[in-house]
Amino acid sequence: MAILAVRTRPKILIPEKVSADGLALLQDKFEVHEKKGLNPDELSAIIGDYEALIVRSETQVTAELLNEAKKLKVVARAGVGVDNVDVQSATIHGIIVVNSPSGNINAAAEHTIALLMAVARNIGDASQSIKNGKWERSRLTGVEAKGKTLAIVGLGKVGLTVARIANGLGMRLIAYDPYANPNLAAAASVTLRSSLAELLQEADFLTLHTPLIASTKGMIGKAELATMKPTARILNVARGGMIDEGALVEALDAGTIAGAGIDVFTSEPPKPDSLASRLIAHPKVVATPHLGASTKEAQENVSIDVCEQVVLILSGELPRSAVNAPLILPDEYRTLQPFVSLVEKMGSLYTQHYSSINIKSFRTTFDLTYEGKLANLNTTKPLFAALVKGLLTPITSSDGLNINIVNAELLAKERGILINEQRSRENVEEKPYSSFITLRARASRSTSAARAGSRATSPATSRSPNLSRVDTHQGTSQPPPEQDQIIQGFVSGNKPFISRLDRFKGEFVPKGTLLICRNFDSCGKIGFVGNLLGKAGVNINFMNVAPLDLDEEVEAQVNGKESNEALMILGVDRPVGEDVAKALIGPEGVLEASVVTL
Repeated sequence: MAILAVRTRPKILIPEKVSADGLALLQDKFEVHEKKGLNPDELSAIIGDYEALIVRSETQVTAELLNEAKKLKVVARAGVGVDNVDVQSATIHGIIVVNSPSGNINAAAEHTIALLMAVARNIGDASQSIKNGKWERSRLTGVEAKGKTLAIVGLGKVGLTVARIANGLGMRLIAYDPYANPNLAAAASVTLRSSLAELLQEADFLTLHTPLIASTKGMIGKAELATMKPTARILNVARGGMIDEGALVEALDAGTIAGAGIDVFTSEPPKPDSLASRLIAHPKVVATPHLGASTKEAQENVSIDVCEQVVLILSGELPRSAVNAPLILPDEYRTLQPFVSLVEKMGSLYTQHYSSINIKSFRTTFDLTYEGKLANLNTTKPLFAALVKGLLTPITSSDGLNINIVNAELLAKERGILINEQRSRENVEEKPYSSFITLRARASRSTSAARAGSRATSPATSRSPNLSRVDTHQGTSQPPPEQDQIIQGFVSGNKPFISRLDRFKGEFVPKGTLLICRNFDSCGKIGFVGNLLGKAGVNINFMNVAPLDLDEEVEAQVNGKESNEALMILGVDRPVGEDVAKALIGPEGVLEASVVTL
């Protein structure tokens, strides 16, 4: 009776509220567990079973939690900020962190305008007054927004949206943002100022729209408040901590600042008797409990956005809004995808082949050269990551490392691996491929050595007399350890091919278990190898023979050396034991043998 293999679906943990439409995107392909109200210990105890974690602002994704998340591939934050996620720790573990930077832009901008109007017209005080049975029209006289100067710190998507709405109210718009796009600012009728100090002096209303980082923490303190007009009003719907809450309370008490509309605080919810609580209780403050993104529409938007990104990541694709990975355009990613597979296999082939011949052959300095269409792409980060993954996975698989575009550069640095990415404009129009890749392992990191070993970078320029071999054993030629090691490949019909391995040129598909033998190209070698494999119960699926590169052969003949070497690449149906590989080497057999699994 046939037994059907059961494929388990990836598991997604959701400890906070996600919209029904967002959940629907996940439930068809994945096993989704909604477990609200988990404490840190409970979350830590179960996180090891999940490939994805979707949170809002309450769940703290700490380094300790991520250490337990052995299967986790993605942490998705349904919102803009990732303050509650240890992004650095996630990066070390190769976990992609995504957010939804666009889903609540309009909600945050509208809430900023709502607080502006509420502070300008004393809405909070007036509402409480009339509920208490009072009728205080004179005391509650406000100011109009029209004609007033709105000063915006941070002219990103939210800041620009606030500007456009405020422009409709007839406000004068100025902004400070050293990274602002001048064209977008001008289109929104915003005049850029060169410094925060200049901006503060002009402000009738000041609104903050920057992330909370070292340079923005406490950016509005006692000294900054002292430079502002006594009629100025301050708004913050971005992040708590950018305004010195104690200094703002003092300014409000002294009448040097007229009012404030605050939605975010240094601690949330504020503790009793804290500065945040004092600020909230102040009669000149309109306070809301972090409602900037709290609209039905925004909650729906961010839920759908992050759930879509989780689907992409768990399906092996790239997200739109990764916090700790480079942005790659969809068209570029489609072009790169088959080459990612090729480069990973080239790296894995390098580690397995050269290490099995001589463990000391593994090097840590590589040139990765792109030719053809690949040379014109904006980013090759996925190819860099693929090479690191290919090089390290055969020797770190037992460590459970998740090597990907997120942590590849960090892991390469930790292990002393230097990868120099290069681009070549070599013409490949007449070839059966549009792009070509060369991996060169250099014996030295010196510039002169790099130049000396950089000649074999394309099919047209793979002439490398410096790679000639010298006799070291069995009276045969062997590569001196100081010479470069080369692997070249291309993609045809979305299928990766290796076209050169060391000094030998011949095309083969890097797939499955391969037995790679270097031998003299003479009668009986194939039969000898086939006979030994047959006795060991190993079946040969395919075989390719790669002769010496033409220039290598000429160089050998000039120097009076053997020039009839070849590489025999056999695809086999199972691993070849070390005893069999050793038995292949000898006067009647081959010069070298390596077994690789790709």
